[in-house]
Amino acid sequence: MNQKQRFFGDRTMPVMLALLSAFPPLSVDLYLPALPHMVEAMNTNETCINMTLSLFLLFFSLGILVWGPVSEKYGRKPIALAGLALYALASFGCALSGNVYQLIVWRVIQAFGGGASTAVSTAMVKDMYSGRQRESVLAIVMAIVVVAPVVAPVMGAMLLKIASWRVIFGALGVIGALVFSLSLLLTETLEERYTGSLIRSIGRLAVVLKNPGFSFLLLVFSLVPVPLLAFIAASSFIYIRDFGLTETVYSCFFAFNALGALVGPLLYIRISERIPPGHIISACFGISAGTGMLLMVWGTQSPVAFALIMGAATWAMSLMRPPTANLLLAQQQKDTGSAASLINFTGMAMGSVGMFMVSLVTGDLISWLGMMLLLMGLTCGALWMWVKNRPCIRKAD
Repeated sequence: MNQKQRFFGDRTMPVMLALLSAFPPLSVDLYLPALPHMVEAMNTNETCINMTLSLFLLFFSLGILVWGPVSEKYGRKPIALAGLALYALASFGCALSGNVYQLIVWRVIQAFGGGASTAVSTAMVKDMYSGRQRESVLAIVMAIVVVAPVVAPVMGAMLLKIASWRVIFGALGVIGALVFSLSLLLTETLEERYTGSLIRSIGRLAVVLKNPGFSFLLLVFSLVPVPLLAFIAASSFIYIRDFGLTETVYSCFFAFNALGALVGPLLYIRISERIPPGHIISACFGISAGTGMLLMVWGTQSPVAFALIMGAATWAMSLMRPPTANLLLAQQQKDTGSAASLINFTGMAMGSVGMFMVSLVTGDLISWLGMMLLLMGLTCGALWMWVKNRPCIRKAD
């Protein structure tokens, strides 16, 4: 990249990349405190309201799948700007929705537009950095992104005290417009654009999937977000409905859990200098399985017990995110946009499956979350032990 044309420096660029990646947690967590109220305000049921979460993640992941390879042809910056504009407009559409079905439609459009920034930001990390520096930047970006779920529920609860849920979506529209304005200052990071047709650029996804090292690891790591996103969808009902907490107290408990996700990437930067990334990933799968068992046994005792156990699970899952993302990116030397799209798509798609599964639960949500964590830890841990030393797996630089 031409250094003279860069507006964002080496220290500020990870912050900008984090802003581009922050739309999933912001778009989900900001209105979590309002979910129980929205059931009554829109005269609907929990299943329909939860569809605004699960369908958001599904179409967000589909957007990632499309925008990433398209950015190989048209460049990272134009795609980011197009997606951000669509996201901001759809956010204001959500705020003006007259019923839950209109809200779902606008959430789908909002999700598809927001997928562009996530796909582009991951690809830009691969464009700009390599080796240990890339791993460190990924960890910094992930840590900054986690600030969103720490702050968002508290902000959402505060907004609900003075206004309706509609203001929350209006705020998302303003944030989208602000990031769009900042993105105008970005420098294009893609040095060589794909010269084939638009259809063929999207078809590069299949080329990446034919890489056995990438596909094997993608299968293992794509299951990790299932229990985490299921927790996000169920958290307000567990804390507010089942434990009887207020929206403000709930937001504090949720922020505590999000702090675990903040600590994980930052801790990884320090311990990865002494502990091999593969060992860290193995340990995190073990911790996930262990917290799943603890959740089924003691999770219903009190909100504090539930928060502590779920916080440990979130910490473990966030701790493994930098090395798993770096390892996946290392498998593909070309078609970075397509690889980044597949990484983010599978995580979001499987996360939406977790949200949908928990929306169908009418019984003990906490025990279901514990079972998800246990099964994920055992299944992914076993697959990881099988695949990590296979000849097709390329070691991270």
